[in-house]
Amino acid sequence: MLSKLALNNKTPATRRMVADMTVRSLSSQKPQTTSKEAILAKKSLLTQESGVHQTMKTSKTWRNKPLFRRQGDVRFKTGMEAANLLVREALRRDSHEQEYIDTLKATLHCLSPIFDRNPKYAFVAKTLIEPERFLQFRVAWVDDMGVNRLNRGWRVQYSSALGPYSGSLHFGNDLTHSVVRALGFDQVFSNALTGFPHGSAVGGADFNPMDKSESELMRFCQSYMTELAKYIGPDQDIPWMGTGVGKEEVGYLFGQYKRIIGKMPANFLESSQIENAPGFGIAHFGECILQDKGDSLKGKRCLIIGAGKVARSAAEKIIQYGGIPITFSDASGHVYEPDGITEGKLATINHIKNDRGALLGRYIMSSTTAQFNQPEDLLDIPCDVVIPCGSRNELDEDAVNRLADNGCKLVLEGGAGCVATGARKILKNRGVLYGPHTMTLSGPAIVHSLLYPNGGGGGANDDDLKAEVARIYQEVKGTASEFNCRGDLFAGANIAGFLRIANKMVQHGAV
Repeated sequence: MLSKLALNNKTPATRRMVADMTVRSLSSQKPQTTSKEAILAKKSLLTQESGVHQTMKTSKTWRNKPLFRRQGDVRFKTGMEAANLLVREALRRDSHEQEYIDTLKATLHCLSPIFDRNPKYAFVAKTLIEPERFLQFRVAWVDDMGVNRLNRGWRVQYSSALGPYSGSLHFGNDLTHSVVRALGFDQVFSNALTGFPHGSAVGGADFNPMDKSESELMRFCQSYMTELAKYIGPDQDIPWMGTGVGKEEVGYLFGQYKRIIGKMPANFLESSQIENAPGFGIAHFGECILQDKGDSLKGKRCLIIGAGKVARSAAEKIIQYGGIPITFSDASGHVYEPDGITEGKLATINHIKNDRGALLGRYIMSSTTAQFNQPEDLLDIPCDVVIPCGSRNELDEDAVNRLADNGCKLVLEGGAGCVATGARKILKNRGVLYGPHTMTLSGPAIVHSLLYPNGGGGGANDDDLKAEVARIYQEVKGTASEFNCRGDLFAGANIAGFLRIANKMVQHGAV
């Protein structure tokens, strides 16, 4: 209205007033455009690709669809309600698999902000929680006494949306159907987080290799691979080392695989670099987390729970960073070096543990400073960093409270689910930094992708692993901030991994 009047009014004063108002209007619009561009620039590439910010019309369309149609349509209004519905459905089907249910519940609750922004992703999650294929088979073998022995073997091929199934093999008495499924579900997000073309799979057997002879181990591995060979290959399923499955086991497995297929394939199973990748990756992530807070591993006293290959390779890299590993533990108890474990002492421990079935207690015969099972509880030792590399739920609420009281600054998971769900909340409340297994155990997928041409590269070294770890950490950190859970790396890792795989699943349709 004012513009029309001004055009009809020919006085110079009015014309100057209109000109001034136009200039002010243009100048006020310019910062708004810049601000919008700045907001877009701050978004991660992952989120721009994923399209989680939907229009109200699109959101309403998906929210009106029933998530389940069994015994009446079931809809949801909020992201957390969708997550709880998915957990309830899993409980209906598999209530006896406690490890799997715990893993699923913790992960889906992290994903609830995505379901809030775009309800479509709740329907993708409904598909994702069910593995594409779950293999269970009998492993028959003969021991040195001539007695027929039986074990159960598994391979859960969870998702091939991003590439061939890929994941670890584990041998151990505590392996069950539920544990394998939980590990496979975790592997989905860990592999997707790397950005490389890896699907997800996990397998193994309820077989303890530590108390077996070399010939018994060979016969078991050959029997296990005889069945597994039908379902694996460099373009189909890529197993790699895990708990209880080292270079020796992988050598027997690959030898039998080669004999069955009748030709000499590329040895996609074996690599010394993959053997060290989990431990090195854990240390690299720890350095990234501390550097982000203006600190580093240098001079930090690191309490390591476990004495397997992952724990020892993590200690090796920590020493290179200037950190001070002070403990290891196994079934015999724990050893504590008050002044730290040096490279020479670590070499002695490696020599002991590389001897099949040997226990850590032998180390005290080689050291005049080591304390064995003193103090009685490992967690009573003051430390700056804790790296649990043992069983699931090894650190519960009481354990993390004690660690925080003793001045612990960082907990890095060296095994899947070592920190219980309730303990994660306490770590956050007590201000203790936390590196979740979804992120810290992505090392094998990174190294395998760099080593083999079908994974995106032809070689790998520790500098390559370190660079990829830094990239992944920044992505996880940025994703956590974007979804209003700043500093929560567990949520950030799960969200980032889910978005990458979910967008590919949407393209594939209902398969």
